[in-house]
Amino acid sequence: MPSGNQPAPLYRRIAGEFEARIQSGDLRPGDRLPSIRQIADRWGIAIATATRVLATLREDGLVEAKVGSGTVVSASPDRPRPSSRAKPPASRLPPRPAGGAKQALSRDHLLRTAIAIADVEGAEAVSMRRVAAELGVGAMSLYRHIANKDDLVTQMADLVFGETELPDPGPEGWRAKLELVARRQWALFWRHLWLSKAVSFTRPSFAPNMMVHTEWTLRALDGLDLSLRTRMQEALTLHSLVLNAALSTADEVEAEQETGVTLARWLQAQQARTEDLFASGQFPLLAKVHEETAPDLDELFEYSLARHLDGFAVLVGEPAP
Repeated sequence: MPSGNQPAPLYRRIAGEFEARIQSGDLRPGDRLPSIRQIADRWGIAIATATRVLATLREDGLVEAKVGSGTVVSASPDRPRPSSRAKPPASRLPPRPAGGAKQALSRDHLLRTAIAIADVEGAEAVSMRRVAAELGVGAMSLYRHIANKDDLVTQMADLVFGETELPDPGPEGWRAKLELVARRQWALFWRHLWLSKAVSFTRPSFAPNMMVHTEWTLRALDGLDLSLRTRMQEALTLHSLVLNAALSTADEVEAEQETGVTLARWLQAQQARTEDLFASGQFPLLAKVHEETAPDLDELFEYSLARHLDGFAVLVGEPAP
């Protein structure tokens, strides 16, 4: 839990209200909790924050998701009382500077606080007011470092892109280099699920750390007798491949948090309907694929990356492995 006078994160305070009602018996096993949308409307919070409320209650074993019923109070008889349960971990917010609001606010501390909020609750939970509250300062003090929320998200994205170090000169060969940058970006999007929705191709932010990735990719294609325009097209296409896979990943994680239903459980819940479709014999190949396990997003990313680079090898006149 946060130490000293620092308040608990908002999602945890709301979860605490539900916990108190469950422990008092006001909410009994099997009772349905409000939906994420209802929680968001009642408390005036972002959908992502409301999602985190229910996720916290599930992690604490107080509620469970039932397909067709939503989130209900857990029927488990051995739910721990608040006094005996281990305290939940604090949110991953960086510590406030000594002296609280009297301490000069740095841009780095501001951005890292906003990133910590987004990592836990999603980018929708990040607002000027919310970040200022976490920092213990007035919202107007943030404008010395950022222009508005769009600028805040851009600077957040640029800072996390700086987490990934790209070696100079990198591995031997263009293919190994492109694999390296793609996989490092893939790992980055996994660490920060909100990041994939903060990057734009049509309106690029020209943020320095993001530009480092593009510049590095362009250099990786040196010596291939390609025009700079073609090299830029390849850099953007490769990044788009990673970004699209990351968007699917973020959407799936968001759906699981919102519903409490994993992809495997969701597929299982659709089993009766899909079996009826496949029994018609109209989709014999899809029926065989359906027998496999739930899609593996890492495996799909690696397949997409390999086939793309095979095609690029043909473009530069090299045989695909």
